[in-house]
Amino acid sequence: MRRGTIRLITVLATAAVTTGLVAGCSSKNQVPSIGYAVDAAVASYNGGSTLGASSGAAAVFGRVLTGFFYTGPDGQQVADTDAGTAKEVPGETQTVQYRLNPDGVYSDGVQTSCDDLVLAWSARSGRFTRPGDRGPVPLFDAASTAGYADIERVDCQPGSKDATVVFRPGRHYLPWRTLFTATELMPAHVVAQAVGVPNVVNALQTGDGAVLGWIADFWNSGWAMKPGGLDLTKFPSSGPYRIESFSAKDGLVLVANEKWWGSAPETSRIVVWPKGTDYAAKAKENALGVVDLGAGSVSDLKLDGFEEQTIASRSAEQLVLATGGVFGPPEVRRAFAQCVPRQALFDTLGKAGEVPQSGLGAGPLNAHVVQQDSLYYPAVIGAADRYRGADIPAATATLASARAAQPTVRIGYLAPDARRAKTVAMIAESCRGAGISVVDAGAPDFSPARLSEGAVDAVLGGTAAVPGPAGSTTGVAAFAALRTGSGLDVGGFANGRYDAITDQLAGEANSTVTLNLLTEAENLLWAQLPSIPLFATPRIIAFGNGMQNGIAGPTQAGTGWNMDRWVLQR
Repeated sequence: MRRGTIRLITVLATAAVTTGLVAGCSSKNQVPSIGYAVDAAVASYNGGSTLGASSGAAAVFGRVLTGFFYTGPDGQQVADTDAGTAKEVPGETQTVQYRLNPDGVYSDGVQTSCDDLVLAWSARSGRFTRPGDRGPVPLFDAASTAGYADIERVDCQPGSKDATVVFRPGRHYLPWRTLFTATELMPAHVVAQAVGVPNVVNALQTGDGAVLGWIADFWNSGWAMKPGGLDLTKFPSSGPYRIESFSAKDGLVLVANEKWWGSAPETSRIVVWPKGTDYAAKAKENALGVVDLGAGSVSDLKLDGFEEQTIASRSAEQLVLATGGVFGPPEVRRAFAQCVPRQALFDTLGKAGEVPQSGLGAGPLNAHVVQQDSLYYPAVIGAADRYRGADIPAATATLASARAAQPTVRIGYLAPDARRAKTVAMIAESCRGAGISVVDAGAPDFSPARLSEGAVDAVLGGTAAVPGPAGSTTGVAAFAALRTGSGLDVGGFANGRYDAITDQLAGEANSTVTLNLLTEAENLLWAQLPSIPLFATPRIIAFGNGMQNGIAGPTQAGTGWNMDRWVLQR
């Protein structure tokens, strides 16, 4: 069972137990709650879609939509045997057998089934397309196709608890445990009901164009979320919590799922306060029990009585650049990188109070896709030396070589965010000397998609441009965010050699070959500069008075990764 999978570290406090107790405004029985502040944007229930992945669905719905694996507090993939079991079968062709828990049932009473796996694979594989002006366009707006595109077929009898996933001949996807995970296994029966078919398995196998379009349309946007009235029939849960309501006033209210077959959650009601919340006000109201926010992002936040830490996260704070418009010429991107004061940004804004012995967060981040605590990191970062600090003469010369007009760079991010506003201000001050004007384009309704729309020239965010919790040890999202055609590739970067490297790395077990490939990838990325890494994003993670079983999760799953074990001592 999941309770015993990871040792629970107890966070104890001795002061009054009122912190984190909020009246259940949307609950008829006024059930006491634990308030959870997290800077995920909450825009979609579907963590596999571009919208869901880029708004932090994994940090909010990990205990609402379960999968065969989840991201643990160190960024590792952990098996969730409450959801089911996954076993790799020996053989020449990579094959994985999945078996959903026989007792598994959604909160609406419908059994979990392999239909959910078929839907996930179909949506994430890139196999369904429509004609476009520049070639085929994917029907499904998937965050990435990493791993799923390597699957040849998913053998599934509609309604069955068993599925056999067979990969393409000659392909072996090493991080296969990142497939069919929490927040990515969506309720296929909801899609079937919405489009009017008996099941999605047969509909996807027959390939009827109109039906495929309807399925894709629902998968893309049918689970979009905005504060206000939700049609809860579209949002059934497969985890210990289900959605009760979502409003700007009362937050995202999660309550115990009566149909949950595993260990009952220790606390029956969690109120999630997402990005856009006045966190300082909620803290003053004693409405918070757990806080997981970007360090320095809320300038007036006071967590009296909390046990808090500032810790380097798995997320890479970075600037994701457009590869068109003002940044079309690579020389302009290089000039901009040369004037960005990376060392000063780290010294002023990027240092974490607690740096793991591994070295994560020990200095500026000098790699795009390789993490600081990787054994490969010291050997692959040589190309970053020319961009360590602001070199205004070099930036001026590089810009002159491009024969381009002095550019204006609009940097967007999800506001309000005091640390990111300071980041933009420091960059603007530095780059002004090179003739590059920088404009703060942060906005409360900002999304990374603004970059691909041409509304901004750069996004300031974490791994894959996510505004809140992000990152994992596998780094799948980091690699995918720079791959041609990926939904997370908001900057439109396209490089065939980089794509080939990522494909090879996904199945490469030889450490020498891996090192050579990673070195080549980093050299290529520092030459092309689709993004500028800054530092490991520091996060404030705090537990209020009386909180137990809280474990910091500085990853894409956030500290809410084990919210069903949280206890507030009364």
